[in-house]
Amino acid sequence: MMADIITTINPETEEVLERYPVLKDSEIEEKINTTYEAQKIGRNFSIGEKKKILQKIAQELNANKNDLALLAQKEMGKPIEQGISEVEKCATTANYYATNMEQFLSPEFITTEAKKSYVCFEPLGTVLAVMPWNFPFWQSFRCALPAISAGNAVLLKHASNVTGCALACEKILQASLPEKNLFQALVIPSTKVNFVIAHPKTHAISFTGSTEVGKKIASQAGEHLKKSVLELGGSDAYVVLKDADIEEAAKFCAISRLINSGQSCIAAKRFIVEKEIYDQFVSLLIENMKNISLGPLARADLRNDLHQQVEKSIKQGAKLLLGGMIPENKKGYFYPATVLGEVQPNMPAFQEELFGPVAAVIKAISEENAIELANQSSFGLGAAVFTKDLLKGENIARHKLFAGSCFVNTFVRSDPRLPFGGIKFSGFGRELSHYGLKEFVNIKTVYVHE
Repeated sequence: MMADIITTINPETEEVLERYPVLKDSEIEEKINTTYEAQKIGRNFSIGEKKKILQKIAQELNANKNDLALLAQKEMGKPIEQGISEVEKCATTANYYATNMEQFLSPEFITTEAKKSYVCFEPLGTVLAVMPWNFPFWQSFRCALPAISAGNAVLLKHASNVTGCALACEKILQASLPEKNLFQALVIPSTKVNFVIAHPKTHAISFTGSTEVGKKIASQAGEHLKKSVLELGGSDAYVVLKDADIEEAAKFCAISRLINSGQSCIAAKRFIVEKEIYDQFVSLLIENMKNISLGPLARADLRNDLHQQVEKSIKQGAKLLLGGMIPENKKGYFYPATVLGEVQPNMPAFQEELFGPVAAVIKAISEENAIELANQSSFGLGAAVFTKDLLKGENIARHKLFAGSCFVNTFVRSDPRLPFGGIKFSGFGRELSHYGLKEFVNIKTVYVHE
């Protein structure tokens, strides 16, 4: 990427797709100012007006889902079917907020000595959304829909390799907004993000991405006392107990590990299996992972980093049971479904996030040991437990696994009806549900005396 040009590359063919001129400082300033002015109007939209906007967004998404999925395939390698599902999920979320935002934003009346006292929810202003490439539409709309529902405006700084997707998000939203500048995409390099964070007309930041970049964003937001929500990396542990339905567990574990070709923060990364069923589970996991089609990884550097993590883990004693080799004489940034066995806590495959189709399998000597290993991580985004004893599974999920989302007998996923986010190095704050909508509001107390 040149200083004044962003180039997108097809990860399947390695061919250049487009070259986009980056915004000049004066153009960034203009976009921030016009978004700020649009929000002054948008904050006063009625519930009925916002409901129509959200319904129109859903219609636009569904009408354009095939073209959007094709764009995601070209820019970051997502299989078409998964791209269509991603766009449909965005549309479902738009309709969800259209249906529920009135309830979410209704004042909460509280009995005090006052004639009237209540809590109301007002927009903060402009939210800067700094989003990753792996779910180029879902990540953007997951932030924008609740923010707009609450009366905020949104500036999107998307990952450079999905600049076309960023502009497509802008087109969909601006076609649905009476004040089109309530949502604008910023075609800027990452070096300009702090300028936007520091700007007095930016009021909050939503970031999804790596933990290391998240620390920098949080530091910059804190320096300027801006509210932030961070959804960062994950090394999700799936605990498979000896009383589990092993075939079902292996199926769900493989699906979760290979969603989006393994490029998902919330995908299963570490499989912690009681020793009595370890060999059987590993065999079934390998068979399931062999049968799932993968797209390319999004960039060459991401593939190289993943392969280094695999090689380092093998050098430290992990057993390569499937895959683990970069394809020779093949165009595109492909990496095969890979299974590492006998993984230990000192290895990169255990300690670090594996952002690609690599499963790390760990043997546990007991249920207690399995839970201990699951929590032995700096991350805390999602986790799952597999057992036929549902009461035990719920108890483990609720009380013993330390993560933002804990599932029983299925793989972790986001849902607009449920809050989504992590703890520890996986970030803070929540997206989706009424919790996500209220992240970027002024929770205001109103007290009316006699």
